[in-house]
Amino acid sequence: MAKYTKEDIIRLVEEEDVKFIRLQFSDIFGMLKNVAVTASQIEKVVNNQIMIDGSSIEGFVRIDESDQYLHPDLDSFAIMPWRPMNGKVARLLCSVYNPDGTPFVGDPRNVLKRAVDAAAAEGYTFNVGPECEFFLFETDEKGRPTTVPQDDAGYFDLSPVDHGETVRRDVCLALEAMGFEIEASHHEVAQGQHEVDFKYAEAMTTADRIETLKLTVKTYASRNGLHATFMPKPIYGINGSGMHINMSLFKDGKNAFYDESDPRGLSKTAYSFIAGLMLHVPGMAAVLNPLVNSYKRLVPGYEAPCYVAWSASNRSALIRIPSVRGSATRVELRCPDPACNPYLALAVCLAAGLDGVKRNLTPPEEIKANIFAMTPGEREKNGIRSLPANLKEAIDAMEADGLIMDTLGEHASAAYLTGKKQEWDEYRTSISQWGADRYLIRY
Repeated sequence: MAKYTKEDIIRLVEEEDVKFIRLQFSDIFGMLKNVAVTASQIEKVVNNQIMIDGSSIEGFVRIDESDQYLHPDLDSFAIMPWRPMNGKVARLLCSVYNPDGTPFVGDPRNVLKRAVDAAAAEGYTFNVGPECEFFLFETDEKGRPTTVPQDDAGYFDLSPVDHGETVRRDVCLALEAMGFEIEASHHEVAQGQHEVDFKYAEAMTTADRIETLKLTVKTYASRNGLHATFMPKPIYGINGSGMHINMSLFKDGKNAFYDESDPRGLSKTAYSFIAGLMLHVPGMAAVLNPLVNSYKRLVPGYEAPCYVAWSASNRSALIRIPSVRGSATRVELRCPDPACNPYLALAVCLAAGLDGVKRNLTPPEEIKANIFAMTPGEREKNGIRSLPANLKEAIDAMEADGLIMDTLGEHASAAYLTGKKQEWDEYRTSISQWGADRYLIRY
């Protein structure tokens, strides 16, 4: 049930002395965009009358059909805590619509809504909790980002070794002011690496919150003279940043993944959902791991999964089942990274899992051994496939997976693949520093 009405938003803008409203939306690659309007336009805002030029947005429409409209999610209204308290700035997250009032099929938020609605038709609510990792780097004398970590701390270290406490504290307090429930924040394994975790929610709310978290982290890093990045693998030889996604289906108010009679406490629905993820994860990879750089993280030795397997406890597996049961029973997919578009990522995860449920699929046997320590022959014997090794392989797998293409829709999938193919081609033909260092003098 909606928390706010149009009248509530108009009243809040007046009572809170809001002077500007930022109408935020996402392009096809998950880059947050916005249009700022003054408080005098609030009635137009709540009546879906604010227009954008969609031809200027990555993956949207052609120049001859550019007019599109922003439909704000009124429940996403929040005051931006880092803006002035005299003359406040508020934000609303928006979906994009066509002039005829129909949802724009290329809007990532609308892609996720279609997937969520399909699950609802089956009686399911999709709940998601992400684990978002990022790096804090020093900046140079001109304020430009470097790849020098802000500290030399490690996993769960604290001040004075952990120099990121101030940024994490500011981020957590700001997010709580915007309605988040922060469960934990801590220093991660790598130097300068951090994680902020917030409580799970239904998929759309969670995707919105991931976008908000990224903006908030970058804002407070900048305020502290640092650069925050969600790039998956910014430094060779240390852990990269992931965004493990914890997922569950609820039906009739109960967790559909829990069955106390099962030795592992998992229901048939849970097993089938796992099977669906495992079947489709190669085709999902280009969405979950969207950059050339993403595949430099998905290699053995750095706690990132690169083999398709599941386990109730084994952290070398792609899919892990955290130990809690009852209403907190969930499936953890460990390959996604924080560069992904959260709306598209959650849409394909839901569609893949539901496909397994609808088809009554059964996953292969659980892998309890350390997969990283297995030989190629042992992995083959156990039927363990590898994830795509690079963006090109991921693109090919995505094009071959009809479910993933259908989930995104014809427009969004075409726009997404066009951009990813261009990225791969630019990478393939570029000359890297590694190549120059290795070959320039030798040859």
